[in-house]
Amino acid sequence: MTWTDRLAELGARLPEVAAPVAAYVPAVRTGSLVFTSGQLPFVDGALAATGKVGAEVSPEEAKAHARTCAHNALAAVHALVGIDSVARVVKVVGFVASADGFTGQPAVVNGASEFLGEVFGDAGAHARSAVGVAELPLGAPVEVELVVEIRE
Repeated sequence: MTWTDRLAELGARLPEVAAPVAAYVPAVRTGSLVFTSGQLPFVDGALAATGKVGAEVSPEEAKAHARTCAHNALAAVHALVGIDSVARVVKVVGFVASADGFTGQPAVVNGASEFLGEVFGDAGAHARSAVGVAELPLGAPVEVELVVEIRE
């Protein structure tokens, strides 16, 4: 089964790659690795939510938005090299715009990690950082970037 088949089985289709909001590209390949730029929770070209997690955005909502971010990151990978060329997910970095005192960043970023596990199975197991930040671009509650290894 290909990763494309697995996405279809999950009822997920890769969205269009979100247009960069500044001077960067959505993904870059070097050797056998693809690095994505940070992906926001865009759905159909619009930011799905704004606000800080633990204040305007609940941790559960933010977890769903982290899943959307990971989905968007896979779209960036697909546009560059094709999703079926992914050998494994190497690293996930999640940034969570956090209200004062909010310490649940790992649970929020689990939305991205769990989605990648659903898609890639054992090849989706990855190293990870979950970081609380004061602000994210456009007021987004969460941002996710990926590093994936590509089959040669």
